[in-house]
Amino acid sequence: ARELLAAGKITDLAEDAPFDRRVARLFAQCPEIVEGMDIMHMRAPEVFEFIRNRHLLDVVESLVGPEITCNPIQHLRAKVPSTLGNGTHELVPWHQDSAVTWEEAEHSGIVTCWIPLVDATRETGCMEVLPGANQLGYIEHRSEGGTMIKPELMPDIAPLTATCPRGGVVFMTLLTPHRGLPNVSDRVRWTIDLRYQETGTPTGRPFYPDFPVRSARDADSVLTDHVEWSRRWEKALVDGKGQIWHRPKMQEAMTAGSKPSVGGY
Repeated sequence: ARELLAAGKITDLAEDAPFDRRVARLFAQCPEIVEGMDIMHMRAPEVFEFIRNRHLLDVVESLVGPEITCNPIQHLRAKVPSTLGNGTHELVPWHQDSAVTWEEAEHSGIVTCWIPLVDATRETGCMEVLPGANQLGYIEHRSEGGTMIKPELMPDIAPLTATCPRGGVVFMTLLTPHRGLPNVSDRVRWTIDLRYQETGTPTGRPFYPDFPVRSARDADSVLTDHVEWSRRWEKALVDGKGQIWHRPKMQEAMTAGSKPSVGGY
């Protein structure tokens, strides 16, 4: 915000605004405020520590076992109100997280941890999920209109509204169909999206850095150095440029007879 102020792109830092409204006020002045905010770009020490939160890992351990690796698919999202008219507030279509990983990770048992930093309600844009549909396996997706399950293949299952209070977590498998509702409130819906898996299993994005966060077998393997974590991301973002990870885009490119060569969206 201070950089945008210095550049003359905003006139008000909105420092008097509460956490769930400040970015909305800044965004109204300059949408650039949300650029570069994702975990891989910002790489803040506080986020690195949160990824290694022992309370969260205790629950993850009950799901994947004591050898835990942080998957490189990780996001910090500020979903601004729909009244501000940008793309981040729109309805995110039905999809499975497996559609944005390489097929190698199909059996890695990756657990998605969707963590709201403010109360996630229907009004602020929580998720809807299809309970039990993960048992159907991977469902074909298309890239048109955003990565989404092909409408004709949508399971006939009543959706469950996954409201979640601040401090709670929604746990999902890679195969759980879900979508994000639009933010029709006047507040910003902040969330952190982290994923964990058993150490040694494919991540689905081998060109980005994963790292052990807990190990009963080899405690020395656990990465505790924020600077090293940031360095790995910095290098990977350069070396991995041009990689494609959305499975439907890969399939469409191969069908067209060309080699996938562009990144995701």
